[in-house]
Formats: sequence, structure tokens, C-alpha cells
Amino acid sequence: MGVLSNIEPKEVFEQFEALSMVPRRTYRDEKISAFCVRFAKDHGLDYVQDETGNVIIYKPGTPGYEDSEPVIMQGHMDMVAAKTLDSDHDFDTEPLDLFVDGNYIGARETTLGADDGFALAFAMAVLASDDIPHPPIEALFTVDEEIGMDGVHNLDTSLLKGRKMLNLDGEDEGRLTVGCAGAKICDIVIPFRRSECSGTSVTLKIRDYRGGHSGNDIQNQRGNAHKDMARILYALGKDYDIRLMHIEGGMGANVIAKDCTAEVIIESGKAAAFAQAFEEMGRTVGEEYFGNEPDMKIMAETGAAGTYDAMDAESTRNVIGFIYASPNGVQTMDRSVEGAVETSLNPGVVKTLDSEVRVSFQCRSSVDSKLIEMMNRLQLCCDFTGAYIDLISEYPAWPYKPESELRPIMVDVYKKMYGEEPEIFSSHGGLEGGILMGKKPDLDIICLGPNLLGVHTPDERMDIESVQRTWKYVKAVLAACK
Repeated sequence: MGVLSNIEPKEVFEQFEALSMVPRRTYRDEKISAFCVRFAKDHGLDYVQDETGNVIIYKPGTPGYEDSEPVIMQGHMDMVAAKTLDSDHDFDTEPLDLFVDGNYIGARETTLGADDGFALAFAMAVLASDDIPHPPIEALFTVDEEIGMDGVHNLDTSLLKGRKMLNLDGEDEGRLTVGCAGAKICDIVIPFRRSECSGTSVTLKIRDYRGGHSGNDIQNQRGNAHKDMARILYALGKDYDIRLMHIEGGMGANVIAKDCTAEVIIESGKAAAFAQAFEEMGRTVGEEYFGNEPDMKIMAETGAAGTYDAMDAESTRNVIGFIYASPNGVQTMDRSVEGAVETSLNPGVVKTLDSEVRVSFQCRSSVDSKLIEMMNRLQLCCDFTGAYIDLISEYPAWPYKPESELRPIMVDVYKKMYGEEPEIFSSHGGLEGGILMGKKPDLDIICLGPNLLGVHTPDERMDIESVQRTWKYVKAVLAACK
């Protein structure tokens, strides 16, 4: 018996638990893609699996809906593979360790993958059913959404006959998302040289910031561990000769960095004082959050004295200087939608390789010219530090569609079920709708979902009661699409 076996709706949580047993981190979607194909075969349903790994499963309409226009139920297979620092979980080989805590479902020491496992679970529950009224269903499961949206970029949309699409990638019950920002995902590459230096190694750690999704949480002004590490190192560099060995941290370009580690070489007679100064300044930085980073930790551990092959002085200044000076967080708020973010960026990952440091950014804006302006500012920081931009991927904004057949249906169903209007929302987070609309302009897309908390972090949770209500709502919408 599974962990979720006795939770209603059983037809949904049975599918979600089965999905959670299949490794499916971004760029390693082959197992979950094969799982979706097996599901189609087991249920006698037609399907297409393309070369990228995207899967479309087709199911005819139920009696009375045979001639209705198909409805597309869409979600992505991959999940952000984030875990606690002390976890040894292997996302390539091991299933998630699910647990139930009151009204919430989580996974021990890792992300839960409700983003976007619930979408597949909802669609599979419809595909497997024999008692849910619905039009013909085209269940579209895409790969590699979380980093670059490669799956939908490579999708042949001629395989889809429907125009009404339920994008099941939402995280807030009662919110119907009708548009999203565009984005550019890039690595800033900072080349460096190494040279021998003598001194004492000091390992610096910033830990346990709240983190979060850089699209949904960026407006909350949460700390970015990379930025604070560079800030402290830049300030202390005025009094100490710092040589950087390595710096790294973060879980993804679209995840606000919770942790950062750096190792530096300091003149042996000054290493202890440097470590103390680092922790003291860290406490000052912590006080500036006024309790909004309650679990943050700042630590400095003095190591051995010796001769080290560290970054030379200029390279050290370039790496620290770029991370410190480059823009971060909300740049402008939307002037037409109160409380909405228009333009932001997030340095989510820092990694030291043999001869370069890579800083991974996700840059977002609903205004194309502001996205270009933000990239220009990053280029200016590169010009000063000998770095360059390596563009990984990009996707367009998903514009609001004034004339929609699906939106009035979904608003009407919501009002009948809940006695109030749903929130109509344009997201700052990236969704696949922009790419799909560019490929198939006649699509009519609405994004929705149950309440998900802590997405893209090991604290991710799925609200059981919200899933129950959202499932009833999705079934009612399908019944209304006749």
C-alpha cells in the first residue's frame, strides 16, 4: 500500500505516487517519458512520442461529447532536483520519499515535484477514467521545462487538433493565469588564471536562506546567498589580501540561492581575524533582513597553512566584483497591474570549473525592450570584469488574449462552484504558453493549479484539500466544454 493510498481523490493521488517513483529531473526525462508511453499502451490509448521525449496521449470524448472540439490538458514531466545539503538522495536512480504531514504532502530532504507532477496526475486520472464526462482529450506532457523549456521548443504543434488548453502548471488555487513574462536564461562566464600563493585556507559558508522560485517569490526580497557572499568578500578585500580558490552554490537559474560556499587563501597571520570579521559582517547582513531570513547561518572555518594554486589577484577581483556588482532581483514593477513584477533577474547558480566561474541567471520581463536593457546591463558588468555572456535559452512572453472562448467558461464554472470570481492573473514566472502561442496562435490557454508551497526547494508541499477542490473544478470545466 502506498503512502498516499487512502487520500482522496484516490484516482489522482494514485497517479501522483506512481509518478513519484520515477526519476525525472530536468535533462534526464527519458524514464518518465517511457513511463508515459507505457501508461498509454496499458490503457489502450493512441499516443505520439517525439524525438525530444515529449508525449501526447489521445482519448476520445465520452458519450455525448464525441463530436466536441478536443481539450488539451498540458503539463511538464521534469522537476527541479533540489535537496538539503546533508541529503544523499540520487535524483537519477531513486524514487522520492513521500510523506503526509496533516493537510500537506512533501518529500523527505528533496523537492516534491508537485511542480508539475500534479498536472500529469490530473491528466492521467482523466485518461484512465470511465466515469468522467469530457470532450476528446489531448494530454500533452513536455520535457525539460524547468531549464529552457526545450521540450515545448521542439514540439510539432500540428499534432494537436484542439485549441482550448488547460495548462496545469499553476500554484495558487482560484487564480487563472492568462499570460506570462518572457525570459532569457544565460551563464555569465568569468575566465580566471591561477597562480601559487602561500597562506591559510578559510572556508566560508552562507546557509539556509529561504530561497524560492525566482518568478513567483522574487518580489518578496528574499536573500540571495551568492550576492551576500560577494558583498562581504568585496568589503573585507579592502583590509585583507584575498585569493579565491573556488565559489559555488545554488540549485537552478530560476531558484533564489539558499546557500553559497567559498574557499579563500588569507595571509596566515591574519586568517583568524579574517574569519571573525566575515562572521561579524554576516551578522550585520542578517540583521538587515529584519527577521525575514530566520534560519540563515554565516560560518567561517580556518583550515591549514600551506602553498595553494589559487586564482590570481586580478581574477579574484573579477569574480567577486562581477557577482557583487551585477543586478539582482526586481528591477521594475508593472505600471498597469498593481503589485505585479514587470522585470527581474536572478543569479541562481555559481559554479567554479577548471579555468572559469559560471554564474547562471534567469532574466524575466513582460516587456521585450526591458529584457534587452537588462541583458545590456549584464554585458556592461562583463565588460568591466573580462567576462562574457553564454545565452543558454530564451522564450517569448505569453500575451493576454482579449477574445477567449475558454476563459468565460472557466470563470462561469468557478462562480457557480464557489460563489465568487476567480483571480485573472498574468504571471511573472515562465510558462510554456508563450512558446506554444508562437507556434500555434489560435490556442486559447488558461493556466491553473492547486496551492503549492515552497516550489523549487526541499520545503515544497502540496495542499491536499486544495487538490481535492481543484480536481472537482477541472472535471466541471471539462464537462462544460461541450
